[in-house]
Amino acid sequence: TSFSTPKKKKRDDGMREHVTGCARSEGYYKIDKKDKLKYLNNSRAFAEEPPADTQVRTRPLLTAERRSEQRRLLSSFTGSCDSDLLKFNQLKFRKKKLKFCKSHIHDWGLFAMEPIAADEMVIEYVGQNIRQVIADMREKRYEDEGIGSSYMFRVDHDTIIDATKCGNFARFINHSCNPNCYAKVITVESQKKIVIYSKQHINVNEEITYDYKFPIEDVKIPCLCGSENCRGTLN
Repeated sequence: TSFSTPKKKKRDDGMREHVTGCARSEGYYKIDKKDKLKYLNNSRAFAEEPPADTQVRTRPLLTAERRSEQRRLLSSFTGSCDSDLLKFNQLKFRKKKLKFCKSHIHDWGLFAMEPIAADEMVIEYVGQNIRQVIADMREKRYEDEGIGSSYMFRVDHDTIIDATKCGNFARFINHSCNPNCYAKVITVESQKKIVIYSKQHINVNEEITYDYKFPIEDVKIPCLCGSENCRGTLN
């Protein structure tokens, strides 16, 4: 019995139909330029005109310039962040240029290295989130170790941020009875964070300050802010 070789037919898109079912099994063969052009045109038309019943919206491809701008923005926001706070709204927040050095108020202080407009985020108060019981234990331990300054910031009734040994430059911010910044508790991804915002315009080399708002106690802590309306004590 003899088998006749089927004729090689061409499809509507210009490509040859493979009688064996696989292009690899038929070896190398040259495609006519007209057929190749017809196939490419059909492929482009298919890619540019999706079926009418599909509801998928395709995003336009980013140009090289837009991709470069996007990378630049991302690097400026997330390159040296202290936490994930700056990542949740990168178009609004940018880490300010700050430095810490000796302060006329008390020991070390935080100073602006660039002009800061009013109502802008200055820095996040970063540290370890601990409970009140742990905070009491650590406070006693820090006193035994000779650590006089307290870098604990209360978030709410149950949570305190301890920046004594794990924090950022925000812990150097001194108290003032007439501050140029204020602290605000915000929630990011179900986690409470403390952020320092500017109350007014802050000049270069001006010290960053906010009101500690310590509770009133019998044992007073003297205030050295030197402002005209100084209350005399922190608590």
